[in-house]
Amino acid sequence: MERQVAADGTGQRTGSAPYGAVGSSRRRDTTDARRRIPRTDDVLRDPRLTQAARRLGPRVVKEAVRQAQEQARNGGIPPEQVGDTAAALLPATAGGLRAVINATGVVLHTNLGRAPLSAAARQAVQEAAGPTDVELDLRTGVRARRGRTALRALHDRVPSAAAAHVVNNGAAALVLAATALAVGKDIVISRGEMVEIGDGFRLPDLLVSTGARLREVGTTNRTTVADYAAAIGPETAFVLKVHPSNFRITGFTRTAGTGELAQLGVPVVVDIGSGLPAPHPLLPEEPDADTQLRAGASLVTASGDKLLGGPQCGLLLGDAELVRTLARHPLARALRVDKLTLAALEATLTGPQTPTEAALAADPAHLMDRALRLVDVLGADGIDVRAVESAATVGGGGAPGVTLPSAALSLPESFAAPLRTGPVPVVGRLEAGRCLLDLRAVPQEDDERLADAVRSAARR
Repeated sequence: MERQVAADGTGQRTGSAPYGAVGSSRRRDTTDARRRIPRTDDVLRDPRLTQAARRLGPRVVKEAVRQAQEQARNGGIPPEQVGDTAAALLPATAGGLRAVINATGVVLHTNLGRAPLSAAARQAVQEAAGPTDVELDLRTGVRARRGRTALRALHDRVPSAAAAHVVNNGAAALVLAATALAVGKDIVISRGEMVEIGDGFRLPDLLVSTGARLREVGTTNRTTVADYAAAIGPETAFVLKVHPSNFRITGFTRTAGTGELAQLGVPVVVDIGSGLPAPHPLLPEEPDADTQLRAGASLVTASGDKLLGGPQCGLLLGDAELVRTLARHPLARALRVDKLTLAALEATLTGPQTPTEAALAADPAHLMDRALRLVDVLGADGIDVRAVESAATVGGGGAPGVTLPSAALSLPESFAAPLRTGPVPVVGRLEAGRCLLDLRAVPQEDDERLADAVRSAARR
């Protein structure tokens, strides 16, 4: 058969049947919604996405566009909504961490980052994010001590400490003390204080890894001053007293106090764990730095992101010469904190009440009033919600066994997952087949956001 050339010069056959088939296919394609999905470059011209690219970076914005296009290909959204969907998918920041509402009833929840920073601390971090005078005296133009204003604030908060030093977390503080003072020597510790500090890390393993030797004394439930005295010798670097922060031993027990141990003639290092700077009326059994130092401790170590309410860091407080020895040890350089942590710590120490302090001091009656108001608002939307009494805890290895009377919203258990994965993630807890949103650690200014999150979960 003679090959016929089309009028457009493409060289395709022009028979009626083949041409009709091709034309029919083209007509079907034009009715396929997927062919109307806009090109990536066209979507990126949207002013909302152009502005977001400057704020978040082009990769983040392109990924949001890709996800929106995929939803359109799968029939989840009309092609015309790709731009709107991409804009809605954009994260608040370029980082992967998402801000959540802590409605677990655990004030210092380790999985949620422990202590939330105060507004003053957040502002200080933002100010310190650019060039700062972290190691420069602006008056003289010469190098200055790193973190000097934060250390001064820490000393002012715990005046019984002759000196202070800051490292990157509580475990690091103890490791620095053991490395600088006890390599090849003995650390005397009670068997009842050989604790696991979380995520499978055990205090004995941590200390032994520094090159120190552990001399265990006493029993799990009873250790006397005589037990410590019998173990002390020429190779003793220090006596270590550890607050067993995440458990309690009750019944037939005995522990030696810091004041008793201070009479044994060797340095006493006390790890108080939760970082309480001074006695707290709601937590009478929780050890604090000021009391331990006044009782004779040579050095106190603690975390900064627990009851102090600050950023993650490790605090070392005590004898000036001892602290100076630790601060000048080569390991101190590897464990030092950055300028953002120093800024947040200082603002926590000198600024207004922290969210942790506010949560601890919250009035249960006021919490119930908030819960009842939220029930009225959400109940009007037809949501199965109740206001119930609740029991909150301190968390973060602080005040084991202490419960804080609280109030919570009680929702069907099915709300838990949609709340966690919603636009504003809310983390509650499951109890007796219900999802409880405890208000103890939720600031009152977040009540409206919490209500919106519940409404969103109800629609999913």
